[in-house]
Amino acid sequence: MLKITVSGPPGSGTSTLVRGICKRTGWKSVNGGDVFRTHAKNVGLTVEEFSKLCREDLEVDRGLDESLKSLMREDSGPEVIESRLSGWWAKEISVQIPRLHISTSIEERGRRLAKRDGGTYEENLKRAMNRHKDDSHRYMELYGIDLADMTPYTHVIEADDLEEYEVLELALDILGVRE
Repeated sequence: MLKITVSGPPGSGTSTLVRGICKRTGWKSVNGGDVFRTHAKNVGLTVEEFSKLCREDLEVDRGLDESLKSLMREDSGPEVIESRLSGWWAKEISVQIPRLHISTSIEERGRRLAKRDGGTYEENLKRAMNRHKDDSHRYMELYGIDLADMTPYTHVIEADDLEEYEVLELALDILGVRE
């Protein structure tokens, strides 16, 4: 049964946070970014190319989002769902759980993406900016969602100046989970 959603832009640290939560609690998770990347790979596209396809064929994105909503409703589903819009979906379907957003500046995301994926800071900053622009446009067109709107989230963690373990401890406090 779903216990928390974790959202944030690519490079904000959501995947790292979810791994930490699951390690400490033994919970299972579904990563919307992994689902997105898997679908991109399965059709032979990069993430950026798949994002473009989703902009051109809105039904592709809607199908991915509907599968996440379905998982949220399942009693036997994962305890943690991580995706850009999981907090929005949890609020929409009235799931009363913490809806966490990890917030980071575009510059910090560029640094983190360079560390995670390789390449230069400048290349990754450009990737982050393009992805943000694409996603913002797509989600507004698909659902009327402004990614800058934090109202669906019960908690927003500003993570630019926080270490991974600090973000994890804040999330565990929100969940009321202690060792």
